[in-house]
This record gives sequence, structure tokens and C-alpha cells, in this order.
Amino acid sequence: MKSGFTTIIGRPNVGKSTLLNQILGQKIVIATDKAQTTRKRIKGILTTNEGQIIFIDTPGVHKPLNKLGEFLLDEAKISIPDADLILFLVDGTEPAGKGDKWIAQNLLQTNIPIIIVMNKVDKIKNINKVEENLLTYKMLFNQNLPIVRISAKTGRNIETLIKNIYKKLPEGAPLYPEDVITEETMRDVTEEIIREKILLNTSDEIPHSVAVKVENYFEQEEIDKIYASIYCETKSQKGILIGKGGSMLKKIGTEARKELETIADKKVYLELSVKVEKDWRKKLSTLKSFGYDSET
Repeated sequence: MKSGFTTIIGRPNVGKSTLLNQILGQKIVIATDKAQTTRKRIKGILTTNEGQIIFIDTPGVHKPLNKLGEFLLDEAKISIPDADLILFLVDGTEPAGKGDKWIAQNLLQTNIPIIIVMNKVDKIKNINKVEENLLTYKMLFNQNLPIVRISAKTGRNIETLIKNIYKKLPEGAPLYPEDVITEETMRDVTEEIIREKILLNTSDEIPHSVAVKVENYFEQEEIDKIYASIYCETKSQKGILIGKGGSMLKKIGTEARKELETIADKKVYLELSVKVEKDWRKKLSTLKSFGYDSET
């Protein structure tokens, strides 16, 4: 029986959250085509007859521009030392870039086993191009690392990846009951689902300047009543989030409520408000109040 922690590391938008959702067969982390969709480490737990893999999904590694950016980088960094295995997820449609090189040189100089996971191979028709791109990732390391080519979106070669992960994990008993797939609470899930709907429905700087906080969560037998605040940095952003006659806020709320009802398997009452917290991404105390604290 194998059991251990597997950290997923990579640049923004390489498909880390999509991969984890695909492996688990259900959505536990939000995934969009916008950078910084993932802001916190999230555990996803896969239990099979061979053992248990505890995946750690991490924010995309990029150069921090503010305190929030520093937090995102820290979330990736601190997930590495305790890992039994690292999946270095890369975008197979393009050669290794500066970001990949930085990750390899600054985060992956370790004795922990690493698998290079080449994602999005379904998008490349030219086999030679795949091999050319792959060579650029191999050259980032002084050792010959195992490589698995996958498509996180379609599920291609996911079984092969799982087999390779088990090969690298230590012997051990499962750390979680077999029916547990995440440690996230419904409060956590609610905040992320609301933020996902904001990411999907807004553009420009809005997605990055928004935080969501559940102020009250009342769980009842037939209906959950949730009161949440959306925080942005300027009055103009607040206007965009509310929309003409409240149309945008209503759309975000309706989409979030429907998904939460599916997850909770019951009725959900969701009330949203929009508040301005100027420059919150630069303030450590505010970041902590929104749950962006690497010590937790």
C-alpha cells in the first residue's frame, strides 16, 4: 500500500486545477483561463486499491507585484519541502520559458522526486513539435527526469500518470478515510465558487482585485443561508461588479447559488454585497482577514 503527498507546481494557466479535478472525477478547485485563479494551497485526495495520493494544488508561480503576489508565491514554496513527490506541470504547446526556468532553478533544486508532466498535448498535431518542446524542459534539469504527456482537459494518459505517481510514493497506510476527497469546508468552497463566477463574468483588472469573504453561513436541514461580501479596491470596480440595475451582481449570485445547490444537494439562499477596501492586496492585515495567510 502506497501513501504520500504530491505537490503540483507550475506557471499560471498550465492546467494545475483542471488536472486535479480530472484526477478526482469531480470539481474541488475552481479553474478558469485567467491567471491567479488558484490563490491557496488546496488538498485533493485520491484513494484507490493501490493506496492514497494527497495532491496539493498550488497557485501559479509568477513574479509578485504586491503582498498578495508574495503570498501566492509562498503558497507554492511551502508546499515543496513536505512533499513525497513533485509534479512539474508544463504547457506542452510551447517551449520552456523564463518562468519555467525560474521554477526549475529556484524551487526544484531538491532531492524530492520530480515528474515532468507535459499538459495540453491534445492541442499539438505535429509530433516533432511535441518532442522539440519537451527537450527544452528536459534541459532545465541536470538529471534525467521521468516524463508523462497528458491532457488534463480530456483525461488523456491520466491513468498512466497515476501509475507513475504510485511508483514514486513511499509505502504507508492511508492518512484519510477513503470517502474524503478534500479538507475544504463549505465556507471555503462558497468563497471560491463566488470568486470563480466573478472571474468568468468580468474582465480587465477586476478578477485580480477581488476577494470574497463569507460573513455568515447558517446551515439548516432544508436550506443553507449564506451571506457573503465581495471586496474590491475602487468605487469604479464596485460599480462594474454591481452592474446596471444590479444586473452583474445578480448574475454572479445566481450562477454561484445554482452550483452551490448542486454541491450541497439542497436549496441555498445566497445574499451578496460589494464593499470597497482600498489597496487590500498591499496590506498584510487585510490579506490575513481574507484568509490569505501562509501560516494557516
